[in-house]
Amino acid sequence: MPELPEVEITRRGIAPHLQGRAVERIVVRQPRLRWPVPARIRRLRGQTFTTVRRRGKYLLLETVRGTAIIHLGMSGSLRIVPAGAPPGPHDHVDIELDDGRALRLRDPRRFGALLWTERRPLDHPLLAKLGPEPLEAAFDGAHLFARSRGRRLAVKPFIMDAAVVVGVGNIYASETLFRAEIHPFRAAGRISLPRHRRLADAIQQVLREAIDQGGTSLRDFTRADGEPGYFGLSLQVYGRAGDSCARCGRELRMRRQGQRATYYCGKCQR
Repeated sequence: MPELPEVEITRRGIAPHLQGRAVERIVVRQPRLRWPVPARIRRLRGQTFTTVRRRGKYLLLETVRGTAIIHLGMSGSLRIVPAGAPPGPHDHVDIELDDGRALRLRDPRRFGALLWTERRPLDHPLLAKLGPEPLEAAFDGAHLFARSRGRRLAVKPFIMDAAVVVGVGNIYASETLFRAEIHPFRAAGRISLPRHRRLADAIQQVLREAIDQGGTSLRDFTRADGEPGYFGLSLQVYGRAGDSCARCGRELRMRRQGQRATYYCGKCQR
C-alpha cells in the first residue's frame, strides 16, 4: 500500500501539472472503487485547481468551488498522460485538463477512492479525526507519550493508528521501531517519555529519508513519473527475516501482528 512518503511524492509529482489548470472533462470508466465515485464529481468540470495538498494518505485537489479527495488504496497510482490516451484495463478515471493532458487514476484492486466535497475538506468524515502530521511541529515524543498512557496496545499498531499520528504504515513502522531500538510488541503505555521522544525522532527521520529517496518500490508502487522509489534499498528490517541484523549480527525475525508481518531484531529492540 502506498504510505505517506509515496503519497507525498505523488503530490509533488502532480501538483505542478494541476495548479492553475482548468478541468475540461471528467471520464469515469469504473465508478465502483472503495466507495462509488459520486456523480457530483462532474461539478469539477470548468473549475481551476488552486492547490494540491496532502492530509495523511489523502490527496486534496482544491478549487474555489470544492475539493476532489483521492486515496490510492492498496495499489492505486496517478499519472499525467495525454488526454485521450488509450486506457489500460485498470485506468478508471481521467480528469482532462485545458492543456491537452489528463490526470489518470489507475487502481488494479479498486481499494482507492475519488470523492468530492464542497465543504471545508479537513471537516470531511474521512479527515476530521486524523491525528497530527508526523513531519509538522504538532507531532513529537510528548504527543506520543500522552496518547499512550494507560494503553496496553502494542507500540507498532499504536503508531499505525491514524488517530494517533497519520501516515505511518506497516513498512515504516517496522523501520522506525528498529531505528528507535523499541520492540514492536511492547505495550505503548509501558514506554517512557525519553523513548517516545526517540521514537518520534525516528519516525520523522525515516519518513524524510523515504521521501528524499522517492519512496519504497514494493509490489505496485511507482512514482507519479512512472519511476521506482529507492528507499527499498535502504530497508534495514522490513522483508529481511533470516538476514543478519546490521547492528548486532543476530538473525532478524518476522512475526504476525494482527494481519500484518512485523520484522524486528530480538536483541537490539527491547
